[in-house]
Amino acid sequence: MHDRTISRRALLAATAVAAGAVASQAAPVAAASPQLAARRRDRLRRLISRMSLEEKVGQLFVMRVYGHSATAPDQADIDANLAEIGVRTAAELISTYHVGGIIYFAWAHNTRDPRQIADLSNGIQKAGLAQNTPVPLLIATDQEHGIVARVGKPATLMPGAMALGASRSHADAREAARIAGAELAAMGINQNYAPDADVNVNPANPVIGVRSFGADPQAVAGMVAAQVTGYQSAGIATAAKHFPGHGDTKDDSHYSLPTIHHTREQWTELDAPPFRAAIDAGVASIMTAHIVVPALDPSEDPATLSRPIVTGVLREQLGYKGVVITDALGMEGVRQKYDDARVPVLALKAGVDQLLNPPDLRLAWNAVLTAVKDGEISEARIEESILRILELKERLGLFRDATVSARDLDRTVGTRAHLAAADRIAEHTTTLLVNEKGLLPLRPRRKKNLLVVGADPASPSGTTGPPTTVLAKALTELGFTATALSTGTAPSAAQIEAAVAGAQGKDAVIVATYNVSATSSQRTLVSALAATGVPLVSVAIRNPYDIARLSGVTASLAAYSWTDVEVRAAARVIAGRVRPRGRLPVPVQHADDPALVLYPIGHGLSY
Repeated sequence: MHDRTISRRALLAATAVAAGAVASQAAPVAAASPQLAARRRDRLRRLISRMSLEEKVGQLFVMRVYGHSATAPDQADIDANLAEIGVRTAAELISTYHVGGIIYFAWAHNTRDPRQIADLSNGIQKAGLAQNTPVPLLIATDQEHGIVARVGKPATLMPGAMALGASRSHADAREAARIAGAELAAMGINQNYAPDADVNVNPANPVIGVRSFGADPQAVAGMVAAQVTGYQSAGIATAAKHFPGHGDTKDDSHYSLPTIHHTREQWTELDAPPFRAAIDAGVASIMTAHIVVPALDPSEDPATLSRPIVTGVLREQLGYKGVVITDALGMEGVRQKYDDARVPVLALKAGVDQLLNPPDLRLAWNAVLTAVKDGEISEARIEESILRILELKERLGLFRDATVSARDLDRTVGTRAHLAAADRIAEHTTTLLVNEKGLLPLRPRRKKNLLVVGADPASPSGTTGPPTTVLAKALTELGFTATALSTGTAPSAAQIEAAVAGAQGKDAVIVATYNVSATSSQRTLVSALAATGVPLVSVAIRNPYDIARLSGVTASLAAYSWTDVEVRAAARVIAGRVRPRGRLPVPVQHADDPALVLYPIGHGLSY
């Protein structure tokens, strides 16, 4: 699976020369002793001194690229690269712009399967070592698990953050991260933009929600620290996000510029604890948010471009000394106030180190180059960031050997032990909110014939099909006769009528709900099914707040995601194969009166 044109010995030699023969560490992301760190820093500074200004500027950028291969992508991906970046391949991107990192996306065709991912990673590292100044790359992705996963099966898919928050188990969170990190590392991915350190105190938050561990700052802090420890024990650099905290907003920074109205005191109490915990746990990098926090910076610049926030709060107040990376620079939240040439310059002046995925790399790269040549940003300033980036690469062992092997891949990714661990962890997350008349657990000998209806949102990487189909299949395997009928996230009158007809003669109906709003026709579906008199079980497959807008359900569960591992766990709870152990990590408030809490943090029934 290695690219045969360069040997492992040659790679070792090249990286050793590049870094001045920097030795690797047994714990790849662990801090070195002060004396050892100083010696390594001196060697890395010598490496930086051999770089051209163009190479230095390139080290600051982390960029997308289309294709499954570093040198021979499909023609459609070549065309996309030429149109968006002006290069044909990942190797050409590296040789032209000397980028310090690459981010993988499924939509960019980077993550077809583990073997392909590993080959792509090896090809990228070969290209990095073929430069005039050989430097390995940070290869990153957003593998939060749950609803955000770029790498799918046969890799192991774990429960997402809010599900883990419902388990209340630091051990589970740490183990999930360790397993996920080991699998990413085996595929050559060495930086994961996780965990999410936002405290989701706003149920209407459209972009965070179940990506957060919950609404209790201290509980979130503990889970964040556990995941940082787990990932980095597997040799993966983590990126706690989105600083200074994206949890209390009703706007999505992908499409607009949200404002967080917390006072500084509220920020200190609500938003800061998970980031403090991540820093104390040795987090390798922190990602900024494209949000305005007037209490922290009255200029109302987005945090990514705010020196008072990045340098004043994160660096000076919290004492963070590691790598700071922007959220994607193509998001509208960072583009509303300044143009695409100005944004990367302002981000560097604010104090960030890595510039993630600008919409126009040539424009951004040249803007930074010009800013340095004109003296707006000193060369010494960008060298500070480059040193942090290279120190991270060195701690990950990339200067010793940046490649991965087929043997490690096959014995690590998607193993039986890892898959079993994912199922076991998921069983600790499913939360039983309502169980009138002791309806659950259902038993096949008493209530055998089931109808599974409901939402079928776009499938993340951790799914094998619509959640109704996956849930019906899991229940059938548990001894029921379960029929699936997908009614979507906005069921029509005809779909509702079909579901009501399908419920006739059934012993129970399971309805999967997805972010039910005040005007959602999912409410009409649930009411119509309840009116049939057939016992009705709702399963919230994303945010757990749905129950506040539903009436007539006999039992209600929160699964926190519609990925297979969480849907199967919900099936086992419904069937009584495992007891529900999850506890709400967020409060569920009354739909018409947010001051009234229906189900508080910690609520969860059992059998």
